[in-house]
Amino acid sequence: MPRLLLAVCAAMYPGRTTRKSETRSEGTTGQHERLPCMTKRSASEIADLLEEIGRRAAFEAGNPYKAKAYVRAAASLRRLVRPLDELIREGALETIPGVGAAIAKRIETLYRGGTDEPLERMRAKLPAGLLPMLGIPGLRPAIILKLHSLLGISSLEELAAACRNGKIAKTKGLGSALERKIGQGLKIASEGEGRLRMNQAQAVLDQATDELKRLRPALRKITIAGDLRRSCELVSDLRLVAIEPEAGEAAKEKFGPVTLHTCPAGRFGAVLLHATGSERHVAQLADAARKMRITLGPGGLRRGARNVSTPREEDVYAALGLPFIPPELREGTDEIARASKGALPQLVTMKDLSGVLHLHTDFSDGANTLEEMADAARERGYAYLGVADHSQSAHYAGGLQLEEIETQHEIIEALNRRYRGRFRILKGIESDILADGALDYPPDVLERFDFVVASVHSRFRLGRAEQTKRIIAAVSNPYTAILGHLTGRQLLRRPGYDVDVEAVLKACAAYGVAVEINGSTWRLDLDWRWHRKALELGCMLSINPDAHSIAELDLVRWALAVARKGGVPKDRVLNAMSLQQIQHHLGARRTSRDRRARNSRSPRAITLSG
Repeated sequence: MPRLLLAVCAAMYPGRTTRKSETRSEGTTGQHERLPCMTKRSASEIADLLEEIGRRAAFEAGNPYKAKAYVRAAASLRRLVRPLDELIREGALETIPGVGAAIAKRIETLYRGGTDEPLERMRAKLPAGLLPMLGIPGLRPAIILKLHSLLGISSLEELAAACRNGKIAKTKGLGSALERKIGQGLKIASEGEGRLRMNQAQAVLDQATDELKRLRPALRKITIAGDLRRSCELVSDLRLVAIEPEAGEAAKEKFGPVTLHTCPAGRFGAVLLHATGSERHVAQLADAARKMRITLGPGGLRRGARNVSTPREEDVYAALGLPFIPPELREGTDEIARASKGALPQLVTMKDLSGVLHLHTDFSDGANTLEEMADAARERGYAYLGVADHSQSAHYAGGLQLEEIETQHEIIEALNRRYRGRFRILKGIESDILADGALDYPPDVLERFDFVVASVHSRFRLGRAEQTKRIIAAVSNPYTAILGHLTGRQLLRRPGYDVDVEAVLKACAAYGVAVEINGSTWRLDLDWRWHRKALELGCMLSINPDAHSIAELDLVRWALAVARKGGVPKDRVLNAMSLQQIQHHLGARRTSRDRRARNSRSPRAITLSG
């Protein structure tokens, strides 16, 4: 949504200049001008029109998926590597991701310069200035229409001004809570301009790679570089690197948002390293190279006038007297110094993970049955699966009532008998952390689970001290085994709640509670910047998918990516334990809990950290 986000930035920072290419001609009513008959349109122009169709359709009653389909198709058009006219000539528009027969027909009409009558009718209903408001997190079409109806707001600028002036807070039917939400959303949208979540960036680069393979089959070793290769949680730098067998020098080309670097095979390592970044890491390597009278640049490694052969990144590091530094660690902090001392961690890998914990079934808000999720986990080579459906207070997510827990446990026991030790389902629950820090069931119910994931799902706006005390109380509960998504952030949607992260990590270390690294690309929480501190304090971490379907079991890849970025080794990962090890670990916690219960007058007593 680059056009929408530019508009958001313009509203947040009204003194800034809007790029001429991003300005669309409008009449005095704020409506787009009628599409004229004209010469053939470019893919970019058609993408703009498809996005407009999708955004306008979002305001109309009907199938919401139709609106999303047009927005997805617009995004795919912007990523095209192959010329649009070739796809149309060959009748291959439906090979574009998200483009079906209906959208393909519309693309052809727009490409030939035709007028889109349905779009013209939609334009007559709403001012164009309402469309960018859809780019504000949490602002739904119905609220936008209400703002337009009650306050006459027809643009982002007017919306931002209404927030600044308190007009929304003072208006009956709107209120101060909505005004705060809109102000926060404007800020998030402006900060998120041009940045994609990891899975979105992967989709863009996968599409570009597939198209390049068809369009330029001579290219070899097409490899993802840039922010995604470094496992940044938000990606703005979309890059690919490939060997061009006939190339004499390194070169780069632009395909929509993607930059392609090509080079001879002998320079692939140096070009890949440079395109991967970060800028600070590469600059530090270049400084180290200069001291050795070597030049490291975008085109390769040189010693004087001679090119140094670097077919692999390892060759570049070896030339500088360094061991290979994994891409995830290349942020220009102390990774080069640590590498020179042989002090880099051995990062956890996918092969190290023995099981998956924290996933949901159709007992709460998951899409698949317990058996289906277990079969999918077995197919992926896992030895165990820890189900953790929502607890009873999570009414919005179908939280489990007591009789449902009993039914689920009966199914688990029957399936485990069938698996005969070759695979095991662990009985878990994702318990809401209540306002006072208590868990969502009494001890006699919590006792039935193998593990409990304690998570905050409400009261996000508590003060820092109160929120921290609440979470530490839950961590100190003897039934808590994992603390779920510690800060509650949702990337490009909302910030995390105000909490003393270090104090919570200290409590987790003290009580032996693992800290979740949540694989939802909206979360990726605990943030990788805290992983090193967590390790220093003695925390275990749990690399979890928070899956709500079979496909989402694979979200573990993103949790793993940010765990590696945070420098997490295998021996500090809860679900890198074998089945026998994790059963022993959970059994030892149960024994310790029972001992504490016997020595306490109240088994539910919670000791708060100082």
